[in-house]
Amino acid sequence: MAACRAYTKGKPSRQITFEYIMLKDVNDSTAHARALSKLLQGIPAKINLIPFNHFSHSSYECATPEAIENFRDILMQAGLLTVTRKTRGDDIDAACGQLAGKVRDKRRKNTI
Repeated sequence: MAACRAYTKGKPSRQITFEYIMLKDVNDSTAHARALSKLLQGIPAKINLIPFNHFSHSSYECATPEAIENFRDILMQAGLLTVTRKTRGDDIDAACGQLAGKVRDKRRKNTI
């Protein structure tokens, strides 16, 4: 985080984008949102909240829409520009991360 602060120090036009994947019961609580806002204090930042795209063989689940909205609200109240990414392609298992999972599964089947 020191490097992020140094990079933006004295240069208001510089902004760092942080990608934050939302995982149910892993990092989606109000305590996590407050900790993230504290961590990013003083850094010109944009936070992209990314709903997790579930795929077979994953033990993770996406945070609920309500949890994501609450998380976003906490960050925005702390003065952090926060956007929730829209999930696309998950209805056909083609969303970010899902295709890679299928490729890995296919490779496993072809190995001896």
